[in-house]
Amino acid sequence: MKQVVKKTASLIITLFVVSLLAFLAFQIIPGDPTTKILGTSASPQKVAQLRAQLGLDRPVLERYLDWLVSFVKGDFGISYNYLRPVGRLLADKLPVTVLLTVVSFGMTLLLSVPIGIFSGSLRNAVADHAAVVAGQIIMAVPPFFFGILTCYLFGIVLKWFQPGNFVSFSDDAAGCLRYLFLPALSLALPRIAMTVRMLRGSIRSELTRNYVLTAKSRGMTRRMILLRHVLRNAMLPVVTFLAVSAAEIMTGTIIIEQVFTIPGIGRLLVSSIGNRDFPVVQAIVVLLAAWIMIVNFIADMLNQWMDPRRREGGS
Repeated sequence: MKQVVKKTASLIITLFVVSLLAFLAFQIIPGDPTTKILGTSASPQKVAQLRAQLGLDRPVLERYLDWLVSFVKGDFGISYNYLRPVGRLLADKLPVTVLLTVVSFGMTLLLSVPIGIFSGSLRNAVADHAAVVAGQIIMAVPPFFFGILTCYLFGIVLKWFQPGNFVSFSDDAAGCLRYLFLPALSLALPRIAMTVRMLRGSIRSELTRNYVLTAKSRGMTRRMILLRHVLRNAMLPVVTFLAVSAAEIMTGTIIIEQVFTIPGIGRLLVSSIGNRDFPVVQAIVVLLAAWIMIVNFIADMLNQWMDPRRREGGS
């Protein structure tokens, strides 16, 4: 219980620091959002009027505290560029990003676990070495490069889909999922390789334990030992890693959405940075940071619950 309270307090403090840094970062960046809105030819009177309207003429600390209180209440401010509530903009874009994350994480889970189990129990040295080399290569290639390759190969060369011709889920669910397949796969491939490597190593380590020798002496087959004993222990670190992967996949959508021109949170973030639309950028940065920290918190609690040794030590 003490560990939960301690980690919860640490989570809240970290979120507060992240929100403060995210707010202050955009106060020291050169440039003025009023210039972006009104143009360079606007008169000083109009600039001053707009700055007062947006609250930019107030002290930084005062603006931060007001923004923080409103943020906690669910009011993320008004977009400078779209002149709409930031919450509505995020509500429009978030479902696409969440769907892409879910599809990519589903691929990671469905492919990495069976391949990892197969690789961990593999006795063929040549095949095992080939699997390790392939995994290293995939891990070394960033997701956005996979995205560029798949866009070029399947979109331009083979013409299996038209890059940029995204279909919303509400208009055509099947068409939307077909379009998201390659972006999701590009995001999932490195995570699949990492998960397979971790699960393979965990299985190999468990197979050297004394309880495996004891089970063999009792006449249990390798398959029975693997299914009944080894996998349960080997999956402990992998479950935590998969949970963390969910957070990392969502942050990875920022680049992939640019490659495949998917109208999600990532594209909104990049365009808002270019337009100096600080309320939108601040909201997205803080929400992404909160998502990462909360998922890591849940993963840590899950790992502690699944591992009796940590549970006993933390009680």
